[in-house]
Amino acid sequence: MIYIQYLFLASCVVILSLFLSKYVDALDKKTNLSGAFIGGILLAAVTSLPEFITSLTAIFSLNQPSLVQGNVFGSNVFNLTILGACILLFPKKFKEGYVAKSHLLTSILTIILFIVCFIGMKINISLNLGFLNVSYASIIIIILYIINITKMNSDSSESSDEDDNVNLTVKQIIIRFIFCSILLVIFSMLLTKVTDKLNSTLGLGATVGGAIFLGIATSLPELTSSFNLVRLGNFNASFGNVIGSNLFNFTILAIGDLFYSKGNIFSPDKQADNLIIWGILGTILVIGTLYTKKNTKLSMLLGVGIIACYIASILFSL
Repeated sequence: MIYIQYLFLASCVVILSLFLSKYVDALDKKTNLSGAFIGGILLAAVTSLPEFITSLTAIFSLNQPSLVQGNVFGSNVFNLTILGACILLFPKKFKEGYVAKSHLLTSILTIILFIVCFIGMKINISLNLGFLNVSYASIIIIILYIINITKMNSDSSESSDEDDNVNLTVKQIIIRFIFCSILLVIFSMLLTKVTDKLNSTLGLGATVGGAIFLGIATSLPELTSSFNLVRLGNFNASFGNVIGSNLFNFTILAIGDLFYSKGNIFSPDKQADNLIIWGILGTILVIGTLYTKKNTKLSMLLGVGIIACYIASILFSL
């Protein structure tokens, strides 16, 4: 019964996330918002909303900070496999498609934040102002994320000339967006609690359980939207969605640390260390694909390596 509940809730999260992505795309067509902001920031934030809600639920309702680490790091490693799979399944579209070199900055910042989190778990140093006790790792995460947004805004001068085929008004889009967001919040909270029960049933640790069950379930929106974008020949948007989502996921740790009053959310954890190491290796391989896209065989080899990193991260965590 617990498995049916997990599959049902995960399916609901995917469907609602797809609707949210649709409304974000509609806002892009109906408003003057920057296309880069819509895709790299807003869409990434929307598809990362399940990670955000489930992580806060793990903190406030379950008192499981390790579940948050497993969710974020596991989601990031799984997200990278989405790109690896897209490269393997659509090698011709990847070779011929446009992928902006600006994704390099986001990928490098992702590696830096993996390292920041690793150090934060080894060296427990916090800023304590009495009413506020937050790790310096969280402060660095927020600063680097803001830098990335600023850089994206400075690089985004394009405007969408695409024909508007959306039959909804801006007001209707916003109302439906809010409604789906509320439902997504509810189902994400329920998914976290079911995952915690599933971990207990299978005897898994909170970190590895979060990486496998929460990490995959909350990454399904990125998976679905990315494959659809690639199918339409838009590898650039697919890259931006996945890498942007990974960077946003780190802010979930920072926000969780801000609200976690019982200690430092960056607690030492060998399973988290393992996920970080494979996450760094996978991101390096993703960067490699930016420079080898014209060489199909080499790009596919890197794609296999990216997927292998995720498989290894799970096997070494068990």
